[in-house]
Amino acid sequence: MLAKVTSFALSGLDGVPVEVEADIGRGMTAFRLVGLPDAAVRESGERITSAVRNSLMHFPVNRITVNLAPADIRKEGSHYDLPIAVAILKASGQLAGADTDGTVIIGELALDGSIRAVSGILPVLISAKKRGYRRFLIPAGNANEAAYIEGIEVYALPGLKEAAAFLTGAESFSPVPAKSFADVQRSARYGTDMSLVRGQLIARRALEIAVAGGHNILLSGPPGAGKTMLARCMPTIMPDLTFEEALEVTQIHSVAGELNEDGIISLRPFRTPHHTATTVSLCGGGNARIRPGEISKAHKGVLFLDELPEYSRTALESLRQPLEDRAITVTRAGGAVTFPADFMLCASMNPCPCGNYGSSYRQCTCTPAQIRRYRAKISGPLLDRIDLQVEVDGVTYDELAAAEGGESSAEIKKRVERARAIQRERFGGPATNANMSEADIKKYCRLSAGCERILRDAFERLSLSARARSRIIKVARTIADLDFSADIAPEHILEAASYRNFDTEEK
Repeated sequence: MLAKVTSFALSGLDGVPVEVEADIGRGMTAFRLVGLPDAAVRESGERITSAVRNSLMHFPVNRITVNLAPADIRKEGSHYDLPIAVAILKASGQLAGADTDGTVIIGELALDGSIRAVSGILPVLISAKKRGYRRFLIPAGNANEAAYIEGIEVYALPGLKEAAAFLTGAESFSPVPAKSFADVQRSARYGTDMSLVRGQLIARRALEIAVAGGHNILLSGPPGAGKTMLARCMPTIMPDLTFEEALEVTQIHSVAGELNEDGIISLRPFRTPHHTATTVSLCGGGNARIRPGEISKAHKGVLFLDELPEYSRTALESLRQPLEDRAITVTRAGGAVTFPADFMLCASMNPCPCGNYGSSYRQCTCTPAQIRRYRAKISGPLLDRIDLQVEVDGVTYDELAAAEGGESSAEIKKRVERARAIQRERFGGPATNANMSEADIKKYCRLSAGCERILRDAFERLSLSARARSRIIKVARTIADLDFSADIAPEHILEAASYRNFDTEEK
């Protein structure tokens, strides 16, 4: 007897329907699984056999053939256990009258028959909904991330026995109740605040400009100056995630298997990989299933690279393309997958090997040659893509001991949101000044004769590249937005040019 049920395969964040066909025929007892299964899928036979028996059902002692169609797509992961088990039970007549038409079934089986949670449920639900599917049977452990998708019925069940009762109508189960993203977001909190930062007025101003326009930033200064704390405060002054943005971010983390108990990412991601991170860990990859890397996990948030020169040259150079395209394509022998990568880059570094070059409080012991070699670890093309390069010096004892800090994140965030609102109106969408094309620069960043003179002088004196010139204009446009100025003024160009510290020192 032949039976069919529907499951889904994932390619990156895109879901593809997979028809699970089970045929039980006469012949020597055997279990054959075809349709390009990987090792995890091939091993499902042992899990399914034990799960069926421990759920007090009969596993057929016949020749069983299971096909995963289409056969030209490689099937990866353990989430085919449940649909294969349902197809076998249906083909053996144990699920008489089972209604599986139009139902997407996903889940991994434990030997005792319970259904284990799997990664990637959210992108599967979203992809399946777009294809017209409205009914889903998933593990109980994935109920939270399924609760935010409207217009579908999701049944999250704990075991194979309950799944069989649900499909045959022997028992009734309620679909997963909807959750409010707004409620989850209101209860979420960051662990730091800009009011805890002492001193560092220039760096605080630079962070505000960077976030207001979506610009990348580099903080250079001696150890202990507060660079890491400043970086960790960046998400606190960024606009709140919209529900659509939260779903995008959550899909990535769902595929990576890194979701929290809420089932949705409600705060801006802040990813800080160690400086020993490989290119693959940053960009994503894998031998079988291609998974997102730190670049994609920072989507709609901040990627913080502490001690920038300590990262390998190949890892740093891999950032260049995502910084321009806001997406990254990972290519392997099995195919290519594109992940979103719209993040803000925040990097920090010491100005020299000893860390004290340029400090007002400590003496540098490095030679000029050592300093040049240290800074040469960061390529010019990568520096060109960092809009603001800011020096951060140490703070005095009086600043540290001050009873009150500076402005809170909430106060700065209000100005940032006003500047972002101007940009949304300008571009007719969520784009920021950092994403402006050359055509946009010509349209929205017209410069007066005085601005052109200042920019020409900086361009020639610092030997800037064409990209660096464009970046200065984009930063100046953001500064003008923060000042509610329709036009870019000379003081905006001057301030924007002052954030090219590395160009000033190396030319």
